[in-house]
Amino acid sequence: MVKFHIHSDSDIPASNQLYNQMRFAIASCQFPPGQKLPSTRQLAMQTGLHRNTISKVYRQLEEEGIVEAQAGSGIYVRTQGQDQDIKRVMPLVEQRPEAYKTVRQTVDDLLKQGCSLSEARELFLAEIDWRLRCSARVLVTVPEQDLGAGELMVRELEQSLNIPVQLVPLEELDQVLSRTRSGTVVTSRYFSLSAESIAAPNSVRVIPIDIYDYGKELQYLSQLKEGSCVGLVSISAGILRAAEMILHSLRGDELLLMTAQPSDRYKLEAIARSASVIVSDQASFPTLKIVVKACQEDIIRPPQLVCCESYINTSSLEHLKLELGLD
Repeated sequence: MVKFHIHSDSDIPASNQLYNQMRFAIASCQFPPGQKLPSTRQLAMQTGLHRNTISKVYRQLEEEGIVEAQAGSGIYVRTQGQDQDIKRVMPLVEQRPEAYKTVRQTVDDLLKQGCSLSEARELFLAEIDWRLRCSARVLVTVPEQDLGAGELMVRELEQSLNIPVQLVPLEELDQVLSRTRSGTVVTSRYFSLSAESIAAPNSVRVIPIDIYDYGKELQYLSQLKEGSCVGLVSISAGILRAAEMILHSLRGDELLLMTAQPSDRYKLEAIARSASVIVSDQASFPTLKIVVKACQEDIIRPPQLVCCESYINTSSLEHLKLELGLD
């Protein structure tokens, strides 16, 4: 703690002695900007001065803009110059001191690498502007032959991100990006290379997402009795093809598989009447329940309906939120 010495036999008033010593301590950074100053009680015990005298000194320093009082907290050395401007313009500096510390350290690192302050500012603004533009528009792209997979992605992304998401066929992506060079393209890893080849010339980033592994559903189907009839329902033709291959590799010919998209009422009714278990994506599930209910009179034992938890892997969703600044 900085020591203040008051000479009672001096011709200089005690309040002036304390005032000048405090000013020097602050100017010489013995009390750096933002540091809390000793309370009037602490200074009274150290100097022998009355607390009213000390309060008068603090008020004088505050009027000169050297210190600032924070209600219920104490007296602090006021930050000056650029720091004070930043605090006035950005209250988040006070709310997130660690984040502000990171920003300052990053700027210091850029300066050490030879960047000027103007260049550092431009780099920060360019990155922030780019991220804002990317998060402002999210495009999901898949091949036109399997727009159903894209619809599943759009459905889950809008629910999770709470922002509008546009579905664009991969075949039309270049045309769409040529009209607006901003946004983020999202697709599954199956199509990421094709999407990147289109997006890169337009300076638009592509974020590939992983799909849900269907572990619970596959575990359940692996335990069905041989000869069971299983129905698979999805708005994505690609998912149905992939599911058939995976189940065949898992169970061979032990299960009878029937597949349908929700738009095919005839196939849906056939599945409802024949299958003991029907696995559906979330988008198709409401239609499936309606069809099963409509076929109840023709069904001896109603099928067990299993709705898949999701289409997009949870960790991919979290990564996407982070990339878009929505976390």
